[in-house]
Amino acid sequence: MTIDDRAVSRVLTILSDIGPEIANAGRPDRALEVITRHATTVVPSSACAGITRATNSGFETVAPTDQLTLRVDAIQYELASGPCVDAALTDAVFRAGDLRQDPRWPEFGARAAEQTGVLSMLSFRMFFEDVDHIAALNLYAVEPDAFDSEDELAGLAITTFGALAVTSARRQERITNLERALESNRDIGVAIGVLMGLHRVTREEAFDLLRLASQARHRKLVDIAHDVAQTGSLDIS
Repeated sequence: MTIDDRAVSRVLTILSDIGPEIANAGRPDRALEVITRHATTVVPSSACAGITRATNSGFETVAPTDQLTLRVDAIQYELASGPCVDAALTDAVFRAGDLRQDPRWPEFGARAAEQTGVLSMLSFRMFFEDVDHIAALNLYAVEPDAFDSEDELAGLAITTFGALAVTSARRQERITNLERALESNRDIGVAIGVLMGLHRVTREEAFDLLRLASQARHRKLVDIAHDVAQTGSLDIS
C-alpha cells in the first residue's frame, strides 16, 4: 500500500482536530458514537458507518450513523457472513470494491446490493485491552470501488485511535465502579457497627435490620446504610 505524504498529513490533521472529542467522550458507548460520527469525515468516500460488536448470541450494531448501516448489517448477521463479521473475528482489514462480484461473500453481496444499494465496504477490527470485547468499525458506500488505499489508511488510523479511547473509557468506568463499590461497602460496614451498638445485636442481626428497612421503604440497602452512617440511627418501627 503506497501512500503519499499529503495523505498521511491529511489524516493526522483530522485526527488532531477530532482527537480531543473522542478521547474525552467519557462512557465507552459514547466514545463509539463519536468514532462513527467522525469516521465519515476521516473517510469522506463513505456514506455511513457503524460498529459491529460481538455478543453472547451473535452480533449487534452499535453507534450506527443511519438506518442504511442497520439494514446492511442485519443481512450479515442473518448469514453470519460479510466484511464486518470477518473483521470482528480476524486480524485482517477487509475492503470490498463491488459486493455484487466479490467471491468472498456471494450471498451477502448479492442481497446487500439488491436490498440496500451498498456496493463498497471497509471493515477494521478494533483491538481493546479486554480481549473478550470484540468489535469492528465498518464503512459503507453505494458506489463501486469507492475506497482506495488512502481511505484504508485513514480508516485504520481512526480505528486504532478510537480503540485506545474506548479502552481508556472502559478502564475509567471500572475504576469509578470500584470506587463506588468501596464507598458502598464502607457505608454498610459503618451502619452495621452503629446498629450493633445501638440495639445490642450481632453483625448478622444488624445486617438483617438494614435489609428489612430496605424492603419496607423500597430503597436500596446501600442508601439505607448511607443514611445510618450519616445520622447514627435507623427508624425500625
